[in-house]
Order: sequence, then structure tokens, then C-alpha cells
Amino acid sequence: MDRTIHVILKPLRRFAIQKTNASLLLFMATVIAMILANSPWEGTYHQLLSFPINLQAWTFNFFSHQGEPMSMLAFVNDALMAVFFFVIGLEIKQEILIGELCSVRKALLPVIAACGGMIVPVLFYILVCSSGPEARGAAIPMATDIAFALAVLGLLGKRVPLSMRIFLTALAVVDDIGGIIIIALFYSGEIASVPLLISIAILALLYVGGKLGIHNSLFYYVAGFIVWLLFLESGVHPTIAGVLVAFTVPARPVVKLDDFTCEMTGYLDMLDYTEVKQSKQAAVLTPTQIQVLNNIHSLADKTISPLQSIADKLHPLVNYLILPLFAFVNAGVTFGNIQPQTLLNVPLAVLAGLFVGKTVGIFSFSYLFVKSGIVSMPTGMNKRTLLGVSMLGGIGFTVALFIANLSFGSDTPAGIDLLNQAKLGVFSGSFISGLCGYLLLKKMLPKE
Repeated sequence: MDRTIHVILKPLRRFAIQKTNASLLLFMATVIAMILANSPWEGTYHQLLSFPINLQAWTFNFFSHQGEPMSMLAFVNDALMAVFFFVIGLEIKQEILIGELCSVRKALLPVIAACGGMIVPVLFYILVCSSGPEARGAAIPMATDIAFALAVLGLLGKRVPLSMRIFLTALAVVDDIGGIIIIALFYSGEIASVPLLISIAILALLYVGGKLGIHNSLFYYVAGFIVWLLFLESGVHPTIAGVLVAFTVPARPVVKLDDFTCEMTGYLDMLDYTEVKQSKQAAVLTPTQIQVLNNIHSLADKTISPLQSIADKLHPLVNYLILPLFAFVNAGVTFGNIQPQTLLNVPLAVLAGLFVGKTVGIFSFSYLFVKSGIVSMPTGMNKRTLLGVSMLGGIGFTVALFIANLSFGSDTPAGIDLLNQAKLGVFSGSFISGLCGYLLLKKMLPKE
């Protein structure tokens, strides 16, 4: 018994003493939302979700849809999550250009694994819920939450080979691509052609601007916001705008790193330290030194591509504000409304898709292609550790909750009930997948 408690508490202790990260904030926001949704403050919590967002210029509200102001829930899911998908798009582009998806040889195994991890969970979901409004949630267990999955993997410390982290990251990136395609194809409304055509024209302008060497981040922010507004009016889900705008951001810097090094040497030679007037209270540089330092700052900025620069600036906003806020407004499962018989409906379907479907899909597709000789097993991994990583693929949290909201909505009592059931399935499936994956890898990985 003592050993069991130690096995459970050790990773929790390691997690607790780590620097606060996005996964921890997500977890805290989820717990707070669940407590509020099942407390005397439940009414206040739901009133907050319905609070209208008004940001007006004259009579125009930037955050409205069909003439009505967005609620807090809609603002987070349709507006702030577009920023999240924008960052996801930047990361996908980087992986395709120079990362783990830049060649067929590198990308083949993660792509195969991700296909299994998307197809099989849907089949398991349909086995439980094959008809009626419940069937709309079949895509919920398709997604892997890379933040949580890597956080669980990180609990194992240096025992985890680099190849395993790369495989899981690339797998999750391909998962994201699949999720984006599903959202675009199946969760958009009736298409209004005029706003869509205008948005396509602006996307083309962004692409040409990147090719012509426009590296100003503000250009992509402003044009991207306009594209988002047009997508909102067109009927295509507005988060797709974030991904498409990301693909237009240039990935090539103005100054190459080797040129930066040469120019930097020249600038450093121009700085005469003896000319600095200084005391304990102050230091005064010469006009020449100030100009040289400004030139160095400008040169450094030009050495970072707009793609990496924007991603680096937005990561803190996404990780420490947008995702925790998303968890807070979407994780409020009301347990009092769940009847025992409904547990065998959507909750079981999502749990089966995430825990069983993801594990079977990722492992079977990967292992069969490895055995056939088409691809090779990553260095440091074997079939047992592959099984553990496959289980971690069942941690679906963020995108799974997002698709659950698109699948069932909250406009009718029936939709609210199905969404509540789906959230319960996401939480239970993600938790069981993470726990079992961790325990299996803890046993199978070599000791430090």
C-alpha cells in the first residue's frame, strides 16, 4: 500500500515543484470551473459565460455575430481560440519547412500513427453512439493535447529518449492538422460567398506581402484580424482564419545568422568602453555608442524570421491566458445533471475513443508499418514504449473540448446535456490515458 501511494505521489511532487507552466494553469482552471459549476455559485458562473462582449467603434461592434454581441463563452471559443490556432498554424508551418515533417522519411511514421489515432477513435465512438444527435460528437476523441501529453512525459525526466518526445510532438502536430480539416469541413455553417471571397483576396495579399519582404508583424496582425472578421460573417468557422493567416507569415529572416555574426563583430569593434562616463548612480553613453547599440538591436530583430518572432511573442499569451481561460469557460461539468444511464451514452463513447481507440489506433498503425519494413522504429523506442506513448495520445483535453462545443453547442437543453456528457468523457478519457501511459512508461523505460 505504501509503495502504491509513493508511486502516485512521486510524479505529483515533481510536477508541483516544477516552474508554473501551461499544463498546470490548465489543470487549475479546469478544477476551479468544475467546483464553481457544482457549487452555490453555479448561477453566477453561467451568468459570467453569458456576459456580452462589447468593443465598439461608433456603431460597429468588433465582436458581434449576426448583429448580436458575442457572449464571453463565444468570445473565448471563436475569437481568442483563433489566436491559439494561429500559433498552432505557425508551428505546423515550421515543422513542415524544417522540422519533423519536412521530409517523407521523417514524417511518415508520425503521419501513419496520427491517421490511426484519428480513424480508430471515431470507430470506437460510433460503436457506442451510432445514431441520433449523439453521433455528431464522433470527432471529439480524434485530438491529442500536446501540452498535457508532453507534461506527463516530462514527469519521467531524463529517462525519456529524445526520439520519443519528437515522435509524440510530430504525432500531435499531424493530429492538429486533422482536427483543423475536420472543423473546416464539418463544423462550418452556411457559406456566404462575398465575405469569403474578400477574405481569400486578403490572404493572397498577405502571401504576396511576405514574398515581397514585408516583415512587419503589425501587417499580419491587422490583416489577420480583418480575415477573422470576414470568416465570422462567411459561415466558415473563424478559428480556421488563424491557421490560414499563419501559413502566409514569412519563415525566412532578412539577415542570415552568419551575416549577423560578421556585422556584429564590426559593431562591437566600434564600441569604445573608455568613452563611457559613469558613476555609481548613472552611466552616460556617447551618441555614437547609442547609435551602434540601436543598430545591433535592429540587426538582431532582422535575424529572427517573422514566423518565429510572432510565435515567440504569442506563446506566453496563449499558454498563460488564452488556454487557461478556455479551460475555465468550457470545463464546467455539472455532475448533478448526469443520470447513471447516460454514462453509457456519450461519456462512454468519448472515453472509449480516447483511451481505447487512440491507444489501439496509434499503436497498431505504427507497429504494422514498422513490421512491414516501410518505416523504422525511432531510436530508443520499442513496441512496449510505443504502447505507452500511444496511451498518452489519448490525452485529448483542449481540442477535444473545442470540438465538443462545436458538436453539441449550448443553445438547447438537449444540447447542453450532451455537451455536459461529452466533457465528462473528455476528462475521464484524458485522465485514464495519461495515468496508464505514465505508469506503463515508468515501468518500461530504463532507469536513470
